[in-house]
Amino acid sequence: MNVAGTSAPPETAPAAASRPGLRELKKQRTRDLLLRSALELFTERGYEETTVDDIAEAADVSQRTFFRYFASKEDAAFFVSRLAESRFVDAVLARPPEEAPLDALRMALAESWNTIGESVEQLVPLELHMRFYRVVESTPALLAAHLRRATELEEEIARVVAAREGLDIDRDPRPRVVVAVFGAVMRVTERIWSARDDTGLAALRDLTTTYLDQVAPALTGNWRRAET
Repeated sequence: MNVAGTSAPPETAPAAASRPGLRELKKQRTRDLLLRSALELFTERGYEETTVDDIAEAADVSQRTFFRYFASKEDAAFFVSRLAESRFVDAVLARPPEEAPLDALRMALAESWNTIGESVEQLVPLELHMRFYRVVESTPALLAAHLRRATELEEEIARVVAAREGLDIDRDPRPRVVVAVFGAVMRVTERIWSARDDTGLAALRDLTTTYLDQVAPALTGNWRRAET
């Protein structure tokens, strides 16, 4: 029953409620402009050479406004990456329980890659996001932060895997081991991909798939060539 005569009909109310208001849209646009300005400056000028004031000036806002959205330069630098990571964790959580842990991680990665490009594009150009990853590899401060964050993410995923398998992660090392192996493959892939000319998402995805295919042979196979 529609009590307020000026309210929208019941069937249209949910759609209207789901749309962000003008104030929220303005905040999103400011945040996205700051993100784009930060990544552009990091890739063109360098991370260490870019200050918060530089980012704020490029976005035509105050330093105070920058800190309303981000705690630091590092926070802005990895904001888009956190989006990708959260999508991956959600995808792992949604995998069928009968899948083996490594298969679940691989399928979750494939699934999240199917949508991550579109999600990134809602914040910054995908090409800019991918170029920034090359900056991470060549910037000691960013690389250290990236590795620290990767370790934290591995622990989170290991606990998800342990819960899926009904294991006590503090008594059974396997969840941490399988996630560490998976993370090592991702790390090797990132390093090699960043040194190549083709820095697109498709190239990273193909290289990762190739390397993950080699996990079992690399760990259990005979590396020595047969003598002739």
